[in-house]
Amino acid sequence: MNKLNFQNNRIMQDRRSICIFLPDDDRLNLIINVKALCRELLVQVCDLLRLKDCHLFGLSVIQNNEHVYMELSQKLYKYCPKEWKKEASKGIDQFGPPMIIHFRVQYYVENGRLISDRTARYYYYRHLRKQVLHSQCVLREEAYFLLAAFALQADLGTFKRNKHYGKYFQPEAYFPSWVIKKRGKDYILKHIPNMHRDQFALSVSEAHLKYIKEAARLDDVPVHYYRLFKDKRELEASLLLGLTLRGIQIFQNVGEERQLLYDFPWTNVGKLVFVGKKFEILPDGLPSARKLIYYTGCPMRSRHLLQLLSNSHRLYMNLQPLLRQVRKLEENEEKKQYRESYISDTLDLDMDQLEKRSRASGSSAGSTKHKRLSRHSTTSHSSSHTSGIETDTKQRELGPEDSFPGTAAHRKLKTCSSMTSHGSSHTSGVESGGRDRLEDDSQDDEVEMLVDDPRDLELMSDMALEG
Repeated sequence: MNKLNFQNNRIMQDRRSICIFLPDDDRLNLIINVKALCRELLVQVCDLLRLKDCHLFGLSVIQNNEHVYMELSQKLYKYCPKEWKKEASKGIDQFGPPMIIHFRVQYYVENGRLISDRTARYYYYRHLRKQVLHSQCVLREEAYFLLAAFALQADLGTFKRNKHYGKYFQPEAYFPSWVIKKRGKDYILKHIPNMHRDQFALSVSEAHLKYIKEAARLDDVPVHYYRLFKDKRELEASLLLGLTLRGIQIFQNVGEERQLLYDFPWTNVGKLVFVGKKFEILPDGLPSARKLIYYTGCPMRSRHLLQLLSNSHRLYMNLQPLLRQVRKLEENEEKKQYRESYISDTLDLDMDQLEKRSRASGSSAGSTKHKRLSRHSTTSHSSSHTSGIETDTKQRELGPEDSFPGTAAHRKLKTCSSMTSHGSSHTSGVESGGRDRLEDDSQDDEVEMLVDDPRDLELMSDMALEG
């Protein structure tokens, strides 16, 4: 048997090592051609994970402590470090240092039932688990206890006295550090087992759905954050753009805390414009003088943000009819299966009240679809608003809160998801002017995104690139 001559074998010379980090902290180590398309890598990852529905997921690399999602029509080397691109294969076990890539949620939804594949739902759930650990909703402390109960049911199964006692779970894996510091591990280990036990009626899949629904109500969980500069001369970004389920938020960094400045649901955003490094938000119905101007730092970041914002907006728009159907179906179900429970928001955490709500949240025998009465709007920022623009809370309360039976919703979700970055460059809603845009960051092209009225469910055909 002849040995492969790696020095003369062009196929092996073009291969590189990559390490894919997964939401459940597992990893995939792969060897791939440096010239492969990002879409080819995503398909390979989904095949290995046996993921049938990957429309809400993407591949990202970390640049300057931010997740930059790959445009799937681009070649992999567009996002790789220079050393990785230059490193040639030297042997079967010597493909150079691996490139680190993250497989994670790129687009959030309000209802887990819209994720048809249970494997995809599992990875979506695991992504939210990580997000919850960094959540800072101090006025919603009770939500973290309920989430922990759902997660323990999903991870460990039904509570068993002879198995689940003492330190049978690590609080750090289920709670943000500030909750542990405030309540203490002993407090958590004392009260959570009863809440875990109350979820006995939930299957693993149902526990995932409950977790997704509850986590979506925390303002800082289903969000992507990106730094913005107030002006060109600013050396360190003092602002944050938050891409939420329903729109855009602008925060100001005050010490280690984030102060909300503006909250724009998609219904209140008239147009977004990227001109090179400049980013403009034009609120709908207000004079152009009221536009907000920020800076991204480089044209490549501008294009990345535009793509992510436009795809997220399109998905939100297309999901609205499905979410309205869900609400109607839920209302019909709730007339038959309504059961009242209440938990006080005064957090001296009354654990008796919280455990009652835990039992009513979905684990009463014979039903897992009770309505959660203590409903907290994920949009109630009015107390912290410094903006003169009022948020239309009616428009923002569009999402359902439980399940949507049938497969029609999944087919529709796949259809509208295919219009995001997983599709061709022609379906992105932005005429990007070809694949060469990522190669040249010196262009100061003007990129516009016009945001449609929510009643108009057509594609965003009025989004254009003027260059």
